[in-house]
Amino acid sequence: MSRIFHRTRNKQLPVAVAGEGVWLIDREGRRYLDASGGAAVSCLGHGHPAVTAAIVAQAQKLAFAHTAFFTSEPAEQLAGLLVDALPPDFGHVYFVSGGSEAIEAALKMARQYFLETGQPQRTRFISRRQSYHGNTLGALAVGGNMWRREPYQPMLMDVSLIDPCFAYRFRQDGESEDAYARRAADALEAELLRVGPDTVIAFIAETVVGATTGAVAASPGYFRRIREICDRYGVLLILDEVMCGMGRTGTLYAFEQEGIAPDIVAIAKGLGGGYQPIGATICSDRIYRAFEAGSGTFYHGHTYIGHPLACAAALAVQKTIRDEKLLDNVRAMGSVLVDALTERFGNHRHVGDIRGRGLFQAIELVSDRASKQPFDPAKKLHARIKTEAMARGLIVYPMGGTIDGRHGDHVLLAPPFIVTPDEIATIVERLGAAVDAAIAAS
Repeated sequence: MSRIFHRTRNKQLPVAVAGEGVWLIDREGRRYLDASGGAAVSCLGHGHPAVTAAIVAQAQKLAFAHTAFFTSEPAEQLAGLLVDALPPDFGHVYFVSGGSEAIEAALKMARQYFLETGQPQRTRFISRRQSYHGNTLGALAVGGNMWRREPYQPMLMDVSLIDPCFAYRFRQDGESEDAYARRAADALEAELLRVGPDTVIAFIAETVVGATTGAVAASPGYFRRIREICDRYGVLLILDEVMCGMGRTGTLYAFEQEGIAPDIVAIAKGLGGGYQPIGATICSDRIYRAFEAGSGTFYHGHTYIGHPLACAAALAVQKTIRDEKLLDNVRAMGSVLVDALTERFGNHRHVGDIRGRGLFQAIELVSDRASKQPFDPAKKLHARIKTEAMARGLIVYPMGGTIDGRHGDHVLLAPPFIVTPDEIATIVERLGAAVDAAIAAS
């Protein structure tokens, strides 16, 4: 009997024992094509020799040094690599151990920025419905994933939630894409005026929404308008790129494609590619200078921040992506994946939308395409698809509650950056069979 407190009781999980490229292998010898990178984590796939060699080399030199006493070479080098790819007014990286920690650090950093600049009345955050920012209490509070929030609602701080920019579901008939983007962004200004702009610390959003709605990119112009509104009212813009960042959408930072820059960006998952737990919160020079000129101390921290072994692994991952020009492959294979999904599901009676950027794609399931009517949530179609996919040796990332936290089903795909056209063909073939079998059984 397992002594692990598993996520779900009464469910027999296979035991993973090995990984090779895009494949995971269980104890019985079954092979699974990892078409979601776990949860958009394994950007280099499994068992990359350059990364494992870097981990071994660092472990032989230095595994741990507490950041209250030391910095380390891999942490300094990784910070430099990350900053070099950012706009010139970004300059400082705060390392943590994962995405939720990166968001917690961003929230505290933003609050303390206003304390350092003499605006203690700013205490509120604004976020979006159908977002997800992590499972720690602060991150959960600013998230809009209702089924995750519900059990802990009495423990969460009060946060304003506005509608997401989700054109497939919320753009009105006859409304242009530009008009919809403007209307969706203007909801932020309306909420700022309702609660009082000088009480708001920041607006936080996923640049491309991940697990909760499935690879939903904002309509063109949305984030430029959001940036304008934040600047007008002195509100910080925090972008959550824990899932969509680090090359997943075809550029190292997803916000590069929006023509704007945030004040703070949170990254994780693809930063270390699953080889070590790591995340980071990166702030603009303006924010860093306020700390430097004020208290000189960020009142926050964890034991394992800036962990040398984790930073060495992430440095090797990021150097491999850069040196092997894997972002070119993300863009090329992203197009191949879109074409394959369109060919297989473009006329599927129960697939309403195919969406995403780069190697971050999703399909949304509907009971009726014309009306966009979702399946009855009691059917748990997303869970059936996961089971059917696993039975066919395919790992995908399905989720329910796509529309409002209860209704709607989608399947998220986020294969490793090393994926090939033949592997994409296998992904789509097996996914098609899994979807059809799950719908037939429901």
